[in-house]
Amino acid sequence: MRCPYCGQDDTQVKDSRPSEDGAAIRRRRSCTGCGQRFTTIERVQLRDIVVVKSDGRREPFDRDKLARSIRVALRKRPVDEDRIERIVSGIVRKLEASGEPDIASKQIGELVMETLKEVDAVAYIRFASVYRDFREAADFGAFLGALDERR
Repeated sequence: MRCPYCGQDDTQVKDSRPSEDGAAIRRRRSCTGCGQRFTTIERVQLRDIVVVKSDGRREPFDRDKLARSIRVALRKRPVDEDRIERIVSGIVRKLEASGEPDIASKQIGELVMETLKEVDAVAYIRFASVYRDFREAADFGAFLGALDERR
């Protein structure tokens, strides 16, 4: 593993721990060159996933991008970081388990909305407002009305 501070290739693992859900290993490392410490996270990747955007573009799936969008929706909500990691890991596992190498961005968005709906109603509405591209207050009203009808 290359040191992010000085670029040296020789680093030592000082401590390894499995994550709470057992899907990743956190490793504390130390650089033998500059002495800086840093953490790496090792995850199992079953397959490479390609995201097909609505305009037809294709790009590699980015777990960090998914995690960022979920964190934005959950900002200032009573959901801890471990729960967010479990949410992201669960969505990634569902995508990998689908067996499809190409997954539509719409399918990912729907999975996120379905998950957030169970976790936090406010985060669900926040995510939906961006995902469904709400342009005015009436869009929120229509969405909330449809949400009430489903209950």
